[in-house]
Amino acid sequence: MFVMRLLRPGIPLPGSEPRPPTTFVSVPYSEFLSKINGNQVQKVEVDGVHIMFKLKNEGGSGVMEGEMRGSGSNLQDSESLLRSVAPTKRIVYTTTRPVDIKTPYEKMLENHVEFGSPDKRSGGFLNSALNAPGQLRNRKSGSSGGTKVTEQGETITFADVAGVDEAKEELEEIVEFLRNPDRYVRLGARPPRGVLLVGLPGTGKTLLAKAVAGEAEVPFISCSASEFVELYVGMGASRVRDLFARAKKEAPSIIFIDEIDAVAKSRDGKFRIVSNDEREQTLNQLLTEMDGFDSNSAVIVLGATNRADVLDPALRRPGRFDRVVMVETPDKIGRESILKVHVSKKELPLGDDVDLSDIARMTTGFTGADLANLVNEAALLAGRLNKAIVEKIDFIQAVERSIAGIEKKTAKLQGNEKAVVARHEAGHAVVGTAVANLLSGQPRVEKLSILPRSGGALGFTYTPPTNEDRYLLFVDELRGRLVTLLGGRAAEEFTYAGRVSTGALDDIRRATDMAYKAIAEYGLSQTIGPVSLATLSAGGIDESGAAPWGRDQGHLVDLVQGEVKALLQSALEVALCVVRANPNVLEGLGAHLEETEKVEGEELQKWLKLVVAPAELSVFVQGKQEAFLQLQRVPE
Repeated sequence: MFVMRLLRPGIPLPGSEPRPPTTFVSVPYSEFLSKINGNQVQKVEVDGVHIMFKLKNEGGSGVMEGEMRGSGSNLQDSESLLRSVAPTKRIVYTTTRPVDIKTPYEKMLENHVEFGSPDKRSGGFLNSALNAPGQLRNRKSGSSGGTKVTEQGETITFADVAGVDEAKEELEEIVEFLRNPDRYVRLGARPPRGVLLVGLPGTGKTLLAKAVAGEAEVPFISCSASEFVELYVGMGASRVRDLFARAKKEAPSIIFIDEIDAVAKSRDGKFRIVSNDEREQTLNQLLTEMDGFDSNSAVIVLGATNRADVLDPALRRPGRFDRVVMVETPDKIGRESILKVHVSKKELPLGDDVDLSDIARMTTGFTGADLANLVNEAALLAGRLNKAIVEKIDFIQAVERSIAGIEKKTAKLQGNEKAVVARHEAGHAVVGTAVANLLSGQPRVEKLSILPRSGGALGFTYTPPTNEDRYLLFVDELRGRLVTLLGGRAAEEFTYAGRVSTGALDDIRRATDMAYKAIAEYGLSQTIGPVSLATLSAGGIDESGAAPWGRDQGHLVDLVQGEVKALLQSALEVALCVVRANPNVLEGLGAHLEETEKVEGEELQKWLKLVVAPAELSVFVQGKQEAFLQLQRVPE
């Protein structure tokens, strides 16, 4: 079926001729392919899956009627509409491409069709046709006070959102209410007034909100909470009133407030150093507007934040934000789905060696935004080498770039520094392999590099995640990670007879953080016991679930610090035992790495197969402190 929209002409500039009105005709994608194959298309503008095109010799009524006669029964259904269009009307056809079908660029090149993507600054070569709706849209949103309505452009649906299936299920009921409110109203059900999307930055909160509006086909009024906070008191509250008045006028509609914690922080002073009358007035107005919704008003507020703990309790009570939807980082299956979405959208030509499941396994902890950036980085790396396809190596380099930074092209290690860094990284590999041999299911080192990277890293030991997502860390695995982190320092101390460098700065920082959490938060110390230091020092947990500010337990802090120091010192001594047990591997691998600057694959595994795990390592990771001390007292 054809859908025709007749738009009013744009406002002409002084001294210029008025532009003719534009008629937009929506056609099936099959009709677009038919016109392309019949060499009847003059210009095409592609914006993702949305396509606008203009036929050859378009402009007169006779041509339009001729196009109708040659277009099949669908066009004949709209013959009466087209005959009513004046000969000076401009006609632009629009269609939507199915995501599993590629745009026929080869046929367009063969037929000498002018095509491209729209230029956001000028509107593209169909700017004259788009000028009228652009002016209409600007006039409509001119008094919105910083808010905007996504009425034009690419529509986002749940098909464009992957990796957050639980959050989508929570929001599907919102979509169903906006589509069929009578189903719920006749039963006396009240729709949710507001939904709070909580998740880390980049997990897809804004994308989910847009998808709800796209699925429900309602206006999407979005704004940032920081736009409400002005220098003059009262301006923020006024903007909130205007925002909700506009949403009620256009109901059913969706209001989306991003970073809502900018105005909705708790008013009890715990998260606020000084008072801010403007912010408090804005928050009060927001609370009043949400509480004052008509029970039959089809306006739903979506708020997004990554700091739910600082929100005012009044905002989260039922009747305002009725639901809290957690948008979490995706698991392996979710990451694979997200990668498929971005690869499909970009129409990325992948090499035969690319398995998105393997890429998903390598990206544990990545958010949706991280994965989108990863796909783009892989395409950029392939483009720099003038490749026709994106290969697996491009994705691996993009992952390494996200984790460790960019390899520097000119900065190279020289002389003694190069030798020290090579032994340091070889120490990590040797100790990490010994731990992996002892504990089943542990990841193994796959790559060593001593090429400096952006961010200050002089070397890089790459250990990919395990094949499955992990949510728990056992105490023996934690102790094994401590030993591995200190393996580089142990290798320096062993190789250079106690002379160490400052290169272990990041290793020591991470090891100290892990040891402190093990003792003060996870309760893994036999001396301290299962005690949370933060909760004990603060005097309990308040209603929000966070530990409030309280007095400091000085003697307990000293005890924890002593335990942390003892644990780290023991881990370093165990790492020294491992490198002493594998001197040939350490020196041979270190010298080879110093010469080649990179070691990976079978060449690396040839060295690591020779690693042995001493008894001290087994005793330490099992937490048998007394047995470990006895082994330390035995003379060599």
